[in-house]
Amino acid sequence: MLRSYADPPAGASGHPQAGRAEPRSRVGAVTSQEFRELGSLDYMAAWDLQREIHAGVVEGDPGAVLLLEHPPVFTVGRRTLEAEKPVDTGGAQVIDVDRGGKITFHGPGQLVGYPILRLPDHVKVVDYVRRIEEALIGVCADFGVATARIPGRTGVWLRADDRGPERKIAAIGIRVRRGIAMHGFSLNCDVDLGWYDRFVPCGIADAGVTSFSSELGRDVTVAEVIPSVRRHLDDLLAWEPYVPTPDYEPRPDPAKHPQVTLIRPATVG
Repeated sequence: MLRSYADPPAGASGHPQAGRAEPRSRVGAVTSQEFRELGSLDYMAAWDLQREIHAGVVEGDPGAVLLLEHPPVFTVGRRTLEAEKPVDTGGAQVIDVDRGGKITFHGPGQLVGYPILRLPDHVKVVDYVRRIEEALIGVCADFGVATARIPGRTGVWLRADDRGPERKIAAIGIRVRRGIAMHGFSLNCDVDLGWYDRFVPCGIADAGVTSFSSELGRDVTVAEVIPSVRRHLDDLLAWEPYVPTPDYEPRPDPAKHPQVTLIRPATVG
């Protein structure tokens, strides 16, 4: 099934949060991306489309960024252990995929983006991932949600606070083949977070998962978020230099900061 998005309502997605710089000028940019908004699309149909576009980019086509939602599906990356797969899938498909990373979930209310693009020679895989993260950090800022990276953890995160532990709002898993990126990211808008109780997202057991709707206390639809995503991706995927958002401080390493126990001398008497 292929369904196009309706025109999104005006609102936060069209106006960056006060105090955050507008995206850099397009003057001198390498390219402006082609975005295809596909609505709700079966995972395997989207995978076939990715491969079709990838083949075109190999032959010299400019590529495209697919923006869509999936019916409920668990996708299993190459590093997933058998024990990490859900026992009760709730009727969702479980599909092994050729991207990096572990298992994750896609479903209604989650914006999925697949940039199928040739990476310039000066952009390495890690830099590409950081650019996707930076674009999504900018989207979150547009909606008043403060996020950043956590060293050692891919994706976009909220800091631990009185609402809960560190929690991920956007996941990233890519594959680069013949210099061309495939797969991409997922950004939780108003997805049912109950799906994440069925497995350990991305193999990380000591953190949580969240969404715009959960953080803001109102429904934030995929259609509302898309304009901001397009703007920030178009900016960061122009391959120009940028100033990254500072990371959150790294988590303490118990091996380097062992707990100190005070041993008191025995009392004599």
